[in-house]
Amino acid sequence: MKIVNVERHGPGELIERLRRVSMLTDPDVLIYREAFISLEKIRADLLSPPQSYILASELQKVRRLRWALAEFGVELFCLDGYVSVYLDGYEDPVDVLPPVVEESVEADGSVHMIICDGMHRISLARMEWFIPQVIFIRGIPRDKPYYAYPVPGGWGAVVTRDDLPEGFIKKWHRIEAYKTLYRNFNSAFSNVGGPRGRFAK
Repeated sequence: MKIVNVERHGPGELIERLRRVSMLTDPDVLIYREAFISLEKIRADLLSPPQSYILASELQKVRRLRWALAEFGVELFCLDGYVSVYLDGYEDPVDVLPPVVEESVEADGSVHMIICDGMHRISLARMEWFIPQVIFIRGIPRDKPYYAYPVPGGWGAVVTRDDLPEGFIKKWHRIEAYKTLYRNFNSAFSNVGGPRGRFAK
């Protein structure tokens, strides 16, 4: 994918849009409407991964995205808001947000800053010794936690793989109907997680 233009949006617009994010299976519920939302720089090692793997191919894509955005004067790890990325051959932009991190209180009383979106970006920042800027969200309704638990053992239990074999446990879901806990970022942004193939300037 070739980037042809990048449009910046400030923190105020980012937070205003985040308050409009709905639940995937219940669009009337705005999960972040009453939450405390801030942009924070937090060391990757302090964040709790919710999945037990990193895909090498996705890590490479994120690295290419960072390099491509740098050509437009944008640092992927410090967006200070979010950016709309226009790709050659696509009319609608792809919105790139900072990683989304939620405060999560577990049954044993432990408090985690769990990565809800942006696992590969956080992993890359960790590999490149960069303290990433993240969206930190507190005050989530207790009955609507992130759909997976933090991985016991944290980053030490996360493996980098080329593929995911059958039976590999990617995440440990909180409930059987875990999709009812999905946050739908595309309810407030454009094509989040959209085409991120081979990025170039």
